[in-house]
Amino acid sequence: MRAFKIALFGAALLLSGCGYNTLQQQDEGVKSAWSEVLNQYQRRADLVPNLVATVKGFAAQEQTVLIGVTEARAKTGSIQLTPELINDEAALRKFQQAQGELTQALKSLFAVTENYPELKSDKNFLELQAQLEGTENRITVARNRYIETVQAYNTTVRSFPTNLTAMLFKHAVKPNFTVENEAAVARPPTVDFGTAAPAPAPAPAQ
Repeated sequence: MRAFKIALFGAALLLSGCGYNTLQQQDEGVKSAWSEVLNQYQRRADLVPNLVATVKGFAAQEQTVLIGVTEARAKTGSIQLTPELINDEAALRKFQQAQGELTQALKSLFAVTENYPELKSDKNFLELQAQLEGTENRITVARNRYIETVQAYNTTVRSFPTNLTAMLFKHAVKPNFTVENEAAVARPPTVDFGTAAPAPAPAPAQ
């Protein structure tokens, strides 16, 4: 019995020294960060129907834009968010593309609202706009945290000697979000839904 305990203790020390615990902790960190990404994207999706309905009440003629937003939201909802998604590069790219299309559709929607002063001053619209902008900020923060967490995990998986432990326990490199501008990850998130800039002041009379 004592020999078994000594062997067990030795195995625990060996696994710890080879990065087993680090791999487990970082893997859980990736899952946690991914869960937050999904939560924020779902928060945005939940706001879209009310936003579309509000805009439609003032700008029903903007059918192309309204349909575009609705279809983009439906596309994001059609993707099966299984736990394996974060280990499947093709599936992750499909998810990212769908979310990007919804972002662009929302930008188009907010751009056309500039033509409807009554809509822009509507209390419900202003509240939805503020909630959506706040959610976009949280999405950016959650995405950046996920990117950094996956990068740390992948570094551990590739590094010696933890790469040997990773192979033994089937910890593979995980795909990550693509970032058009890598420097953007380190910057505080900003949101611009296409709000028109204020008109310049008229030049003084000569």
